[in-house]
Amino acid sequence: MPDTPRQDSPQDRFDDARATDDADSDTHRPWRTRGDGAGDAPRSGRKRSALRETAIIIVSVLVLTWILQTFIGRQYVIPSESMENTLHGCTGCTNDRIVIDKLTYRFSDPAPGDVVVFKAPTQSWDEGWTSPRSDNTILRGAQDALSWFGFAPPDENDLVKRVIAVGGQTVACRNADKVGVTVNGKPLSEPYVDKALQQQDATVNTGLVVSESGTLSSCLGPDFGPVTVPKGNVWVMGDNRGNSADSRYHITDELNGTVPVSDIRGKVRFIIYPFSRIGGVGAHNPQT
Repeated sequence: MPDTPRQDSPQDRFDDARATDDADSDTHRPWRTRGDGAGDAPRSGRKRSALRETAIIIVSVLVLTWILQTFIGRQYVIPSESMENTLHGCTGCTNDRIVIDKLTYRFSDPAPGDVVVFKAPTQSWDEGWTSPRSDNTILRGAQDALSWFGFAPPDENDLVKRVIAVGGQTVACRNADKVGVTVNGKPLSEPYVDKALQQQDATVNTGLVVSESGTLSSCLGPDFGPVTVPKGNVWVMGDNRGNSADSRYHITDELNGTVPVSDIRGKVRFIIYPFSRIGGVGAHNPQT
């Protein structure tokens, strides 16, 4: 009996098409599922790219911060009451945060009336100061690294005072003369010294008064000088004369109380905190 070709049924044609689709699915489907290995490479590359960009941003910020802190300016906290009322600093209060200008003295010298931050030039200035560094070697290294970027204070005794006399000038004060501090024999004009504050200081510092009635002494402290400031140095004093351990109290050290210009960290320009005191810090030349 001759063979008769069998006609495919609709079910046979459906099964053949499904088999063909299954065989070609790996080469023809245009998408990837979550489990496909080939899809992990782009995602991994994007993660590495994001990490690399983040690292570049962090390093760039640190380098920029180091440049600013080293060559442009730096923030400091006023440590004491010696510059009141120009700058505030006292136990239990919100001490002023200031910003110094490091560029000015790269091109010019400090001038009378400038308010400056400087490193203690001799051991006599370090009395009562303790290093902010930890005794732990690792922590101390971390603090040193943070100080490069301004996130920790430097490991030095930084002070803030006003320049009164510069190299070559002679500074002195005699209460008996009743003219106050003199430079090259000329009395100074010092509106930044708050006499009302000095009167308050006199209650604890008897050296500020010259009579039982409470009359303030013209030097607002003991006699000193004359001291001729060496070239390259300055003579500094606090605006709060009755509460300032300034050049007057270090005359017996090897620099006669003066401060080398090389130890000056910068000129005080701004108060940035507290917000109620934000503003510039002026420089009044007392010799004019």
